[in-house]
Amino acid sequence: MQRLTGLLTNLLTGLVMGVLLLSLVVLPAKADLNLNPQTAVSVSVELGKADGALRFSPDTLTFQAGQLYKLALSNPSNQKHYFTAKDFADAVWTRNIKAGGVEIKGAIHDLELKPGAQAEWSFVPLRSGTYTLRCTVPGHTEAGMVGILTVRS
Repeated sequence: MQRLTGLLTNLLTGLVMGVLLLSLVVLPAKADLNLNPQTAVSVSVELGKADGALRFSPDTLTFQAGQLYKLALSNPSNQKHYFTAKDFADAVWTRNIKAGGVEIKGAIHDLELKPGAQAEWSFVPLRSGTYTLRCTVPGHTEAGMVGILTVRS
């Protein structure tokens, strides 16, 4: 019993020391990420136009890694549209999405907005890069309903 207690004590001590050493390596690498409460930067995007034009407005957006954003999406057109940017969604931390009195949390890859609908996506970009935005309704991407989302470090 005494031998088992000694073994468990050594194992626990080694584990604690390993975590402490690992934190000395990992934490400095993440030191530039602002984890303090932030005021969200508001950005608005229209999916389609009231006149039927198939485009995102604006179709180019630039975000800063580590900054909290509140992306207000609206669909002023008379047909549904998708805000699809899977690689971008994989590169951000989603705080929540609010739409129609519902709050959604967790990973998201595309949002469907019916005519006249609105949604609000709060997120923090984590990985820099350039990402493709498109509407996946058949024919809309081909008609030019595409965009570019850029995250700078």
